[in-house]
Amino acid sequence: MADDHRSSPDRSNDLSDGSSNRRVHDVSNCHSTVGSESIDRWGTPMTTSQFSLEGRTAIVTGSSSGLGKAMVERFADDGANVVVTSRELENVDPVANGINESEADGRAIAVECDVRDRESVDDLVERTVEEFGSLDVFINNAGASFQAPVAEISENGWKTIVDINLHGTFHGCQAAGAYMRENGGGKIINIASVAGQRGSRRMSPYGAAKAAVINFTSSLAADWAEDDVWVNCIAPGLVATEGVKSQMGVEDDAAEIDRTTADRTIGTPEEVADLAQFLASPASSYIVGETMTIKGTPRLSE
Repeated sequence: MADDHRSSPDRSNDLSDGSSNRRVHDVSNCHSTVGSESIDRWGTPMTTSQFSLEGRTAIVTGSSSGLGKAMVERFADDGANVVVTSRELENVDPVANGINESEADGRAIAVECDVRDRESVDDLVERTVEEFGSLDVFINNAGASFQAPVAEISENGWKTIVDINLHGTFHGCQAAGAYMRENGGGKIINIASVAGQRGSRRMSPYGAAKAAVINFTSSLAADWAEDDVWVNCIAPGLVATEGVKSQMGVEDDAAEIDRTTADRTIGTPEEVADLAQFLASPASSYIVGETMTIKGTPRLSE
């Protein structure tokens, strides 16, 4: 599959340094403007179509609710075929059915998958390719957390959180990457958290696992960039998912955001889905190995 976010043979020749097969980026003239139309470095018109996912196929793990559900719904609305996954098929069937019964341009299937089990993730990728003929985007969104002081965390509790959040991401990257590296590339997006960027009380297993996901993203991006597999990461702040609202006692009406204030403290799953759509699209072709923080509050000097 030939997407704008990957280098075609002609483009790779243009970017060769002449002494090796390594590609180099000349950013001295990344784009210009002709009339009202922007032109990229290869002379291709840049329009809003660069943000479209039409015709692509995306897997989002942990997509029965919250961030994952918002992502598959957003992607399907934009014309992508999506695979809705969870450990329990009964949780994802309603999401897939809702998409297929809506006016979304994309189609959805529901697949049971436990990201802790590598064979289960391999089967997920295989089923997706059998159904839709390709895999363009894989989002490692499945996660779990609990709050407890470090002294009260059992070894099993620690391992469970690390297994789902970190090992699950590793399994997803390996399974998706095996297909993408042999089939022209693709986009992998790992969902981390601001808890992985800065310590939080009572959330040490989750924060440690998400910090590892952030580092793994940059390492993997360096390994696979030459195969045109673009790996990036999203680190959301506090988002009004059902789990967060229940865990933190947030009322439904508290999730309504006052757009006139600059110190927003809670976001919506749809806002994270907006960023995921951008990273999954050709518009993000010059972003690789990055962790993009989305938390609605400015980072102030201490």
